[in-house]
Amino acid sequence: MVNSLNPAKPVEKPLLATIDGKQQKRPPIWIMRQAGRYLPEYKQVRAKSKNFIDFCYSPDLATEATLQPIRRFGFDAAILFSDILVVPDALGQSVSFVENEGPRLPPLLIENNLSELRGTIDLDRLSPVFETIARVKEALPVETTFLGFCGAPWTVASYMIAGKGTPEQAPIRLVAYRHPEFLERLIQRLVESSITYLCQQISAGVDAVQIFESFAGALTADGIEQWSIKPIREIIDGVRKMYPQAKFIVFGRGSGANHIKYARDTGANVVAIDWSVDPTWAAQTLQPLKPVQGNLDPLAVVAGGDQLDRRVDGILEAFSKGPHIFNLGHGIVPETPLDHVERLVKRVRG
Repeated sequence: MVNSLNPAKPVEKPLLATIDGKQQKRPPIWIMRQAGRYLPEYKQVRAKSKNFIDFCYSPDLATEATLQPIRRFGFDAAILFSDILVVPDALGQSVSFVENEGPRLPPLLIENNLSELRGTIDLDRLSPVFETIARVKEALPVETTFLGFCGAPWTVASYMIAGKGTPEQAPIRLVAYRHPEFLERLIQRLVESSITYLCQQISAGVDAVQIFESFAGALTADGIEQWSIKPIREIIDGVRKMYPQAKFIVFGRGSGANHIKYARDTGANVVAIDWSVDPTWAAQTLQPLKPVQGNLDPLAVVAGGDQLDRRVDGILEAFSKGPHIFNLGHGIVPETPLDHVERLVKRVRG
């Protein structure tokens, strides 16, 4: 589709342009976990599926969940409704979800030497995800960027080894000390699988990809290079062998000053930062390297009021000298009032 006022000029996607390093008059905005439990319409759709993993594999339901926040708030990006654990599921490690508790997987056993897993990812198992992408792409407003995603290998492996989410990711950290060769093989399997998966997402229609390293904060200073930075760089390099112009946002939650490594060393186009990062420091240190995404505390949106306005204004001011994507410092929480989200969007857009 082209701009009716200038038929020769395609409609620009502000968020995609920001990923490319072009500063906007006002930063584009989307919100991590924007398709989710804070929306009443999401709860109605979720009730149609007996469990969460089936929901992720239903193109009808996942398409609707992806589009709901775009209809309500007009965010500048839609993010595919799915889960990072579809990758281990497609490698043969069955994934289920316990209501109000989270995912459950049969934990990988060191002595089995990955024999529980497929050698390559099963793209047929993931075909409903690619169908969802095609449907969403067709339905999105032309100016809206479409984001795909995957979990970084360290984060995904932490669930595969423990069989669930764990405090401080102790099981995978112990494996990294006691059985580094095993963990290296698992990480490499996930690197190869993620490359294949993301290439298929791009082929199906996403404009850019976010890689979630949700457990970066559990890594030591030397471990972050071995288990996070290097695998993410291999994924990005691998996808770009097939799609040289592929665009990436990388989010190393809890990585502190190591956000510099994510900006400098992964090859990503954008570095996303969590709410613990000082925006002034990030603007001085990270923004000269890459466009920055973030970093409002999700609980500030729950609280609302004048303090929300002040924090939004502070972030806008800090990143006003360069390309910036407004987002939260992690996912929006279910108890967030809808009028607070509306207030946030209006404030960002002036």
